[in-house]
Amino acid sequence: MHSLTLDPTTRDTVAAALDGDAWTVACLCAAWCGTCSSYRATFEGLAARHPDKHFVWIDIEDQADLIGDLDVDNFPTLLLQRGDTVAFFGTMLPDGAVADRLVQAQAALSDEELARLAQSSEERRGWQRDCNLRTLLTTD
Repeated sequence: MHSLTLDPTTRDTVAAALDGDAWTVACLCAAWCGTCSSYRATFEGLAARHPDKHFVWIDIEDQADLIGDLDVDNFPTLLLQRGDTVAFFGTMLPDGAVADRLVQAQAALSDEELARLAQSSEERRGWQRDCNLRTLLTTD
């Protein structure tokens, strides 16, 4: 398993992968970012360790037409989403072990806990409103 790269030619493929109840792990980066370039191999390794999840690489500047203005403060930023619930959206250390623990911890949450956490703070409610990749990819 490898990650998908979002671009105009893969938009429908990525949108189809996000359909359903599987976990999606997206890395939001920029082509000019050296940290992102070196993190790509780490992200691919993470995808290989979690073949039951969808991994998507998104250049937020090159693909702004597809995903809009996600408010990314620093790189790399990870977005973890299950179905329509955004579980995590934030800057990560470019460390595969840290990302792996995050993915495992989020995937271990029950549906009820995931839903409760999604509404537990203004920041997390904002993620639901502004960061849902399924919504962003189906909005023209």
